Amino acid sequence: MSDSTLAEDAVLDATGLNCPEPVMMLHQHIRDLPAGGLLKVIATDPSTRRDIPKFCVFLDHELVGQEEAAGTYLYWIRKKA
Repeated sequence: MSDSTLAEDAVLDATGLNCPEPVMMLHQHIRDLPAGGLLKVIATDPSTRRDIPKFCVFLDHELVGQEEAAGTYLYWIRKKA
């Protein structure tokens, strides 16, 4: 998946933050999105590889894609309708 294939409605930059901060910020940002909105999350905490997919399953949001490159983790999350 590439940045250019998805047009996100908002971006959450959680670089430099450690668990549980990225997921706490994600919760707030996803709440502010309209239903069906797409949020791109940028993180550097490896625990997000576990926490963000679980967050999506628990709250029924769609994890559209995820990538990892050079210690940076990217996620695209579609808010449930």
